[in-house]
Amino acid sequence: MRVVGGNYRSRPLKAVPGMNTRPTTDKVKESMFNVLSPYLSSCHLCLDFYAGSGALAIEAVSRGVDQAVLCEQNHIALKTIEENLLMTQELSKFHLLKGNNRQALNRWFNDTSKVFDLVFLDPPYKKGRYLEDLRWLKKESMLADQAVILCESDQEHQWDSEVDDFEWVKSKKYGQSYLSLLIYRGDEVE
Repeated sequence: MRVVGGNYRSRPLKAVPGMNTRPTTDKVKESMFNVLSPYLSSCHLCLDFYAGSGALAIEAVSRGVDQAVLCEQNHIALKTIEENLLMTQELSKFHLLKGNNRQALNRWFNDTSKVFDLVFLDPPYKKGRYLEDLRWLKKESMLADQAVILCESDQEHQWDSEVDDFEWVKSKKYGQSYLSLLIYRGDEVE
């Protein structure tokens, strides 16, 4: 695994040992960021809600996003993220939240009131909590207007009719993964 583009390009990243996490391959990550490229210039704060190795948040900051918040509760994954963040030599750009992602993010949000322009939702495939997570982030007012959400899943979703205030832009299959791009429209969508 490596950083695919931007300031940290080609720097190696460690994968989380064991079978409990499923790292996004470099090829899929490159495809993700090709899809995101038209939106990145307006993204300042990124949320990686299921951080795993931290690769997606690191890639986002490498490509110009100002800061990233990473949520993770697995202690082995946390150690891997910490090692990967050290590689960036820019620790001030990253906020690692440990423990239950919702509880940790609520504490952080209550302290900062910062909203996210870019969100990665890549939960464990068997949990498939995309809709629940989107609704929760919306309810907690953690999304900026026009926030970009990229979901990675093992099956295709029909987003267009499922989530109020989110506009489905596109979905594409890459190997075993489906990537779906949504934009948070807030009160715009009727």
